Amino acid sequence: METKGSSINQEAVITPQQLFEHWQAHRGLTRKVIAIFPEDELFNFSIGGMRPFADMVKELLAIAEPGLKEIATGKKEELNENLMVNTKLQLLEMWDKTSETLPGLWEKLSTDAFQKSILAFGQYEGTIISTILYFIDNEIHHRGQSYVYLRALGITPPPFWER
Repeated sequence: METKGSSINQEAVITPQQLFEHWQAHRGLTRKVIAIFPEDELFNFSIGGMRPFADMVKELLAIAEPGLKEIATGKKEELNENLMVNTKLQLLEMWDKTSETLPGLWEKLSTDAFQKSILAFGQYEGTIISTILYFIDNEIHHRGQSYVYLRALGITPPPFWER
């Protein structure tokens, strides 16, 4: 057992590849939710002042690829949620394109970079790891909102553990 002031073991609890696979599993589940969401409700349905699910998906798209590109290249990216998308098919195509691009960006990250500071989109200050965890947490949050929407529409969402 470590005592206060002793050196802390710096071995990783999770590898960068495991973290990426975890994120991609969440992205796969979110894609399933987009696919089962009724198109006529996707862009309009809301509860309690929350945004329609399509707007939440646009936010996730605006964060994932541009955010990881900023992290991987150091080139500043603008957060742009105003994506010109108005069909479920377009959302799914953008989601799939992003999913194809992320592995190449992830490969550019060095293991020692995860503790470096970043100001993502000129707004979110933290380490690279905290920023990536924010991307994942934000997606889970919005997917949870979509589950409420689906249940209100009488649709059973996919089990959250099926990633």
